[in-house]
Amino acid sequence: MTRGIPNDYQVLLARTQTIHRPIGPWAYDCVKVIVVRDGSAILFSEFGEKHVRPGDVILLGPNVLCGSEPEGHVTVTTIYADTDYVIDQMFWQYAAILQDRLDASVFAKETYTEPAQIIRLGEHHTGLLMPWLDELVTLSLNEEETRFHRMQALWFAIMDRIAPHVRVTDHRVSPSQRARSTPVHPRARRFAPTRTEAETVRKVISNAIAEPWPLNELARLVHLSTKQLGRVFAEAYGKTPLAYLTMLRVEEMARLLRETDMTIVQAGRRVGWHSRNRASEAFRQATGVTPCRYRMMLATRYRHSLGSNATHSTIE
Repeated sequence: MTRGIPNDYQVLLARTQTIHRPIGPWAYDCVKVIVVRDGSAILFSEFGEKHVRPGDVILLGPNVLCGSEPEGHVTVTTIYADTDYVIDQMFWQYAAILQDRLDASVFAKETYTEPAQIIRLGEHHTGLLMPWLDELVTLSLNEEETRFHRMQALWFAIMDRIAPHVRVTDHRVSPSQRARSTPVHPRARRFAPTRTEAETVRKVISNAIAEPWPLNELARLVHLSTKQLGRVFAEAYGKTPLAYLTMLRVEEMARLLRETDMTIVQAGRRVGWHSRNRASEAFRQATGVTPCRYRMMLATRYRHSLGSNATHSTIE
């Protein structure tokens, strides 16, 4: 269910789209930078339920659930960036205080502790980004020729305007504070993990999300200790196996609430939670809204759609 960039693998990819109906909550296994160009929406993620409008920039870390409820419509340009690519840039940015690339991943997690942020950049400042965003989208759609260096230059120019406004946690790293991590090897497939054990566990829990999946059982499956599995999986997906399972359950529960008449209790049980309280709390923590509020948003949208259709029928 977790999505990668919507095309063949590229380190950087950009798309502009206009959204008219509720989407998500969905999670992507890459870093997303979303610039609101027109219209408005209610966004819900780990930061709660917030209104976004032209001039806002949304930053989402990998495997972070986020959904939206357009107010009529919302037009956005989204940049999808490979996580390892972003971390590698961070290493060179802070090369003076990082021992080597192995420290960069830990440094990123300790510095950028908010996996979902909304930056109120303002229409004037985002307006300056539009030519770069449009060119990045055009280059992303050109399947015949990949101009990687130009795309990278555009990415640097865009992030140069956004980065000063990103909220960070005060953190100081010295050579004596060497982080404990393992090498990150080049990825041959789209956002694929570097260890087969992590991929095996991901497939197992993704194919049976309603199962309880104790961590020790998953560890035995791939012949690792629970501690080793937790480290290997988090390096690949940015979450522990059980946190990843919770994310998948929330995605599926949201789909059931959107597409079926199941009650919250029934939807929760379908994905593996037999307690309504547990299902509601997990859903709220991951998306910023309760299942009840999420369904109310959908119902409101449906009523507005009916009213709009009735108006058009009367006019016609």
